[in-house]
Amino acid sequence: MPVIKDSERYNCQVLCLNRKIIMIRPKMWLANDGNYRELRWFTAWKQKEHLEDFHLPSEISYALSQTTVPFGYGYVQFLDTAVAAEVCEELFTPLPPHAELALNGVEVFMNASGSHHQLRKLDLRLRAFISATHTRGGVYMYSNHQGCDGGRLYYDGCSCVVVNGDMVAQGSQFSPKDVEMVFAQIDLDAVASLRSSVSSFQEQASCKAKVSKVFVPYKLCQSFNLQMSLSSPLKIKYHSPEEEIALGPACWLWDYLRRSGASGFLLPLSGGADSSSVAAIVGSMCQLVVKEIANGDEQVKADAIRIGHYTDDQFPTDSKEFAKRIFYTVFMGSENSSEATTTRAKVLADEIGSWHLNVSIDGVVSSLISLFQTLTGKRPRYKVDGGSNIENLGLQNIQARVRMVLAFMLASLLPWVHNKPGFYLVLGSSNVDEGLRGYLTKYDCSSADINPIGSISKMDLRTFLKWAAIHLGYSSLAEIEAAPPTAELEPIRSNYSQLDEVDMGMTYDELSVYGRLRKIFRCGPVSMFKNLCYKWGTKLTPAEVADKVKYFFKYYSINRHKMTVLTPSYHAESYSPEDNRFDLRQFLYNVRWPYQFRKIDELVNELDGDRVAITKSTEGEKVNVTADGGMGVVAAGSGDPRAGF
Repeated sequence: MPVIKDSERYNCQVLCLNRKIIMIRPKMWLANDGNYRELRWFTAWKQKEHLEDFHLPSEISYALSQTTVPFGYGYVQFLDTAVAAEVCEELFTPLPPHAELALNGVEVFMNASGSHHQLRKLDLRLRAFISATHTRGGVYMYSNHQGCDGGRLYYDGCSCVVVNGDMVAQGSQFSPKDVEMVFAQIDLDAVASLRSSVSSFQEQASCKAKVSKVFVPYKLCQSFNLQMSLSSPLKIKYHSPEEEIALGPACWLWDYLRRSGASGFLLPLSGGADSSSVAAIVGSMCQLVVKEIANGDEQVKADAIRIGHYTDDQFPTDSKEFAKRIFYTVFMGSENSSEATTTRAKVLADEIGSWHLNVSIDGVVSSLISLFQTLTGKRPRYKVDGGSNIENLGLQNIQARVRMVLAFMLASLLPWVHNKPGFYLVLGSSNVDEGLRGYLTKYDCSSADINPIGSISKMDLRTFLKWAAIHLGYSSLAEIEAAPPTAELEPIRSNYSQLDEVDMGMTYDELSVYGRLRKIFRCGPVSMFKNLCYKWGTKLTPAEVADKVKYFFKYYSINRHKMTVLTPSYHAESYSPEDNRFDLRQFLYNVRWPYQFRKIDELVNELDGDRVAITKSTEGEKVNVTADGGMGVVAAGSGDPRAGF
């Protein structure tokens, strides 16, 4: 709850018992990096020494017959145990409050959290509160949001209870439920027993810094009772990355659909890996909704009946039938489209159950080219037909942008055709690697209302397609995954077919490496070059590594401006280039990178000189070479003269 005290606004937990407020605990450490900007709204509480009196607003004071309440950092001392709040980000700080509170006798920690989903992230979160109670004992009650926050994040639940480092209760990570409760019955004597058995804990507790407390004459615990069974340690449930892709974005899409007033989704389905991944995620959403209705969730059922326009006490019982009501796919083919992708799109749409259209855009594209010829007297040609790179790119962009215009026209008018109210949400299907490289046309069919895969890597999507072909029952995804990625924007010739990785000048594997070094390890061109010399030194020379790094940064900086209009995407990857909230970097760079590229060239020359010196010395038994520029000390004996580089 936001609470204004004096002139400051604090982010607080309000602790209540039996219609009385026990204390207000302001957050001391705010999340202000990555996806979070808490300092934009709140001030951190810095007065740790004592609790202050806070005068309640008159309406609350009247309702509770209570005028003041303790405010600040402290804990609640009951008759039989001590309880404290640790708020969200505080758990992950270098000196978390639970360490000091445990030495003051606090046995139960309550963390109200807003932690978002990210692929492969759950383990980091669970390890934090397992570690919090493993060495110092205690009960950790972790409560997390579950659902879409109205933006790019999905909060992935997994509320749980941990006792002395053992998980005894764990909630679901992905669910369309509005509320989920997690219960555990525990023995607090186990906490006291562990703490009394650790000598160092006793010694540190004897000289602890005192933390303020609020005394409440109330018992939380029950007496020993054989009718009550204790919760046993559980094996922690983790989803595979493929399951996370199937479930997280699916729940995010469901929240968007039920809140937005839309009557369904519309997806430009090309038959390629990316748009097929989005289609499979929508199919997973439909399966989740039908399953939850079968389990008796009345809220999900009511939302599904409203969105699907069911009548006469009908409701979804089959995911394909539900998909037919809310999911619309359209293959927008041109003369450059192959029969294989046309067929794959149709087969996948049938497997999922979407309402599918097959449309040719050749007439519209031809009209635009004719208009251009009338205006300029020139008619552009593809590169394979003798045209320049500028002509070739312009002709590809026309097709891509026509598809965007057609997609939004269909999304706004098809509900009218189908006698439905509202509109359809247009789904995008560009992945994180293409966004990073800028391998997309600005305002093409990647421009949509929302994009469930916008921060998922191509490699993860391909693995997901293999998994979904089996576990979601869409067998055609296996064939789609096996096909080489292609935009199909250039004419197909017997001696030429367009391939994404050839167009980009780099592989998707390489893009994932560049993305992680750029964002997670905060590397610019020079430090990325150094890191990749270590990583790729056994297969590439420093000059070859330098060429790859320069090529990446050239096109990254040329296309960075596209991030400013990128479709809002589900956040799933820590190297996302999305600039609205997560990656707050400039979008205008000097694409020549004069200082950085010159520094790389100097390092290459130094390394090449050292390599020559080592080669000339291989006749001896051993030579020690020190490579400047932070490359370390290399000992080279008989064998490959490039050893160590």
